[in-house]
Amino acid sequence: MWTTRTEKSLRLEVSAPGLAALVICGGAGAFLMVLTNRPQAAIAGIVIGLYLLFALKVVQQWEKVAVLRFGRYRGLRGPGLVAIVPVLDTLSRFVDQRVRVATVTAESTLTRDTVPVNVDAIVFWLVWNAEKSILEVENFVEAITMSAQTALRESIGRHHLAEMITEREPMGRELQRILDEKTNPWGITVQSVEIRDVRIPQALENAMSQQAQAERERQARVILGDAETQVSAKFAEAAAVYRDNPTALHLRAMNMLYEAIKEKGAMVIVPSTAVETMGLGGMLATTSLSRER
Repeated sequence: MWTTRTEKSLRLEVSAPGLAALVICGGAGAFLMVLTNRPQAAIAGIVIGLYLLFALKVVQQWEKVAVLRFGRYRGLRGPGLVAIVPVLDTLSRFVDQRVRVATVTAESTLTRDTVPVNVDAIVFWLVWNAEKSILEVENFVEAITMSAQTALRESIGRHHLAEMITEREPMGRELQRILDEKTNPWGITVQSVEIRDVRIPQALENAMSQQAQAERERQARVILGDAETQVSAKFAEAAAVYRDNPTALHLRAMNMLYEAIKEKGAMVIVPSTAVETMGLGGMLATTSLSRER
């Protein structure tokens, strides 16, 4: 909650120009009293100074203030030096027209899939019509905060947990639209709403982590199975080629055997039936002779 001077009435607040006017008028009255030897001059100076003390107000560049005469709205004043009639005129709260920030929290609110979450959001807003903000709503700062909190809870109830985690920007735009429609009649516009944090219970967070890990393992196994299927399909194609071309099968077998025995110290035991079937005898002899040379 804000604690600036925009939150309080400034009927009795004195300004630096008013205080300076009191000092000057009091000094001038005292000086005239000395010159004329009439105390009425000092009294008149003090009275005029007191009048100016409460009549002169200062409004900052970014502020507006409403003047009420006997409770009736007379108009906006500011920025700069503002003169009022004490007792007859009063000032409303000073309205800051800069962009302001409100932090909103929704605790233990159920999502559409009944998951309790704690959500923190930031609302950026400003007063574009100071007159409406003063006359249409009693405390527009509190109204903005409460409206934002209510809208945030309603929005959480319309979304699933996954949507809130992955789609924060669309949710923020939805909240901005809802709040802007509500606050525009007050002379206030909501520029943007940002979802800062979404927190879930620790037990649910652990369960979601386990679920994500199981999902990754499932995907890994599916990918491995797809790879095995592709490899087996290629083997089936190769088998069909070798079945229709025995010579190619023999050449492949001899190449595999040569690759196995070409390293030093390697020894491969091949059944005699395989040697006779694939005609490997001549190839082994040729390989042995080449290695001895």
